[in-house]
Amino acid sequence: MNRLTATLIIIIITLFSSSAVNAVQRIAVLNFELNDITSLPNTPQEQLRTASIGPLLEQALSQDGNCEIIQINAADQIAANSSFGYLFRFNDLAAKLGAQVGADWIVVGQHSKPSFLFSYLMAHLINVKTQTLAANFAIELKGNHEKVTTRGVRALATKIDASINR
Repeated sequence: MNRLTATLIIIIITLFSSSAVNAVQRIAVLNFELNDITSLPNTPQEQLRTASIGPLLEQALSQDGNCEIIQINAADQIAANSSFGYLFRFNDLAAKLGAQVGADWIVVGQHSKPSFLFSYLMAHLINVKTQTLAANFAIELKGNHEKVTTRGVRALATKIDASINR
């Protein structure tokens, strides 16, 4: 084997191995559920805030270009979620839903509100291939302003991205 052939082989191997490492991850983000246990639960404002979390998370995850967001039909999510928190508790069933759309990862989340002063973004990152919980996140939101929610979602996206790209 001459020197040029050996060099070409090394370059080709390097290109293939670097593209495998930097492969775009396919992520499905389910709609977040509201778990409001305050004395005045499930106000329209809180329902709207919770409905905004999934789309904000998709936007934050897709900004760096390492992720491709895979959409799951809302009707399919509702059909798979037998009751409140079902997919949040059963990682294997959430993973099967992600597999149906070709996702590598699925994020299942809840917006837990124990107080009027603070709430939590609770999220499970599930590896679709292994059907196991890869990471569990809890981001505290102090207040209920749009800016607080956006900042919390960005923090969650950063943690998800770090977990996927370890």
